[in-house]
Amino acid sequence: MKNHVILLAGGKGSRMNASVNKVLLELCGKAVIRRSAEAFISSADDMVIVCRENEEKTIRNLISLSPLPFPVHFTSGGNTRQESVLNGIKALTDVCDEDIILIHDAARCLVDYDLISRVIESVKLYGSGVPGIPASSTYKICDSDRKVLYTPDRSGLYEIQTPQGFSAGIFVPAALKAADTGIVFTDDAGILEHFHIPVRVVRGSSQNIKLTEPEDISRAVSIIKGEKKNMRVGMGYDVHRLAEGRKLILCGVEIPYHLGLLGHSDADVALHALMDAMLGACALGDIGKHFPDTSNSYKDISSVLLLEKTNKLIETAGYKVFNTDITIVAQKPKLLPFIPQMLEVVSGKLDIPVSSVNIKATTTENLGFEGRMEGISAYAVCTVVER
Repeated sequence: MKNHVILLAGGKGSRMNASVNKVLLELCGKAVIRRSAEAFISSADDMVIVCRENEEKTIRNLISLSPLPFPVHFTSGGNTRQESVLNGIKALTDVCDEDIILIHDAARCLVDYDLISRVIESVKLYGSGVPGIPASSTYKICDSDRKVLYTPDRSGLYEIQTPQGFSAGIFVPAALKAADTGIVFTDDAGILEHFHIPVRVVRGSSQNIKLTEPEDISRAVSIIKGEKKNMRVGMGYDVHRLAEGRKLILCGVEIPYHLGLLGHSDADVALHALMDAMLGACALGDIGKHFPDTSNSYKDISSVLLLEKTNKLIETAGYKVFNTDITIVAQKPKLLPFIPQMLEVVSGKLDIPVSSVNIKATTTENLGFEGRMEGISAYAVCTVVER
C-alpha cells in the first residue's frame, strides 16, 4: 500500500493581493510550497505537484531545496480544481486500488503530521478521510438577495480542510466518471457524495489555515514563531477517594481495576484538575462553580462531557488551550499502558495536537493517602492563548 499525494499549487490567489502566486511567497524564510511539500516527508511515497506551466520551473527549483525522501512529479493544472485533481491522478504511476490518494491545497502549508496520520488511518478503515472542524458560529442560508431562508443546525456542520484522503480504488473511478457529468464540485469529497459513496470526517486542526488573504500571512507567522497574544497559565489540583463498586476513569479512559473513584460525576480526577487549570488560566473560577455537585444535572456525568463544556466556556471568554501537562498520583494500578489513549482523548476534545499534551503517572512510594491506596490525586498545568 502506497500513499500518493496530489499537491494543488495552481491557484491564482487574487484575494492575497500579491504580485506572485501565494504558494511562491516566503513565509519565515521558506516558500509556502516548500512547507506544504515537507509536511508529507513522513507520510508520502510519491507526490504530484499540479501547477501552472509558467511556474513549474520556479517551483521545481524551490522543491529541490527540500530534503524530500520521495519522487516528485509535475503536471499542469486545469481551469477548475476538479480538472487539476484529474490531471494529478493521470500523472500518478503504479497506483493500486488499495493505495491511498491524499489531495492537498498547497496554500495550507501548516498542516501537521498528526492530522495527516488521522486522515490516512480513516482511509484505511473507511475508504475516506476528510479533516473538518465543528462549526462554532451560527450560519444562515440566504437567497440571492441575501434574505435569510433558514438557520441550519450547526451541530452537524463542519468546516472542511485538506488533505482529503481516499482509497484509490474508490476515488479514481468516481473522479473519472464525474468528469463526464459536467458538474463542478467544490471539493474532492463532493465527488463521492454525488455518487452516494460515504465520506468520513476526521478531526481537523485550527492551525491548518488556508492562506487566502493578507492577514492570513500574519496569522501563519504567529503560528510558526509561536507568537501568542496574551498567553496565560493556570494550575489545577483534585483528589478523589477510591471505593468499591465504582469504575476507575482517568482522562476519559476506563482503567480495569477493582476500585474506582468516588464522586458526584464519574470522578475523573485528572480531567477535573485539567478543567480547573483551564478555568484558572482564564480567571473563570473552578469546576465547582460551573458544575456544582448539588445539581442532579451532573450526577454520574462523564467528565469528558464536562471537559467539552469547559472548553466552550474558555472559548466564549476568547481563549484556547495551547498546551497542558497532567500528573496523576496513584500507587496502583499501573497507568503507563493507558497513557497513549488518554493523550488522544484530551487532544481530541481540546482540538490541539497530541504533541501539545503531556500526561504522566507517578507513585508516592507508599507514602500518604495515595500510597495507602485510599485515593488518587492529580495536578494539571495549562497555558491558554487568545483565539
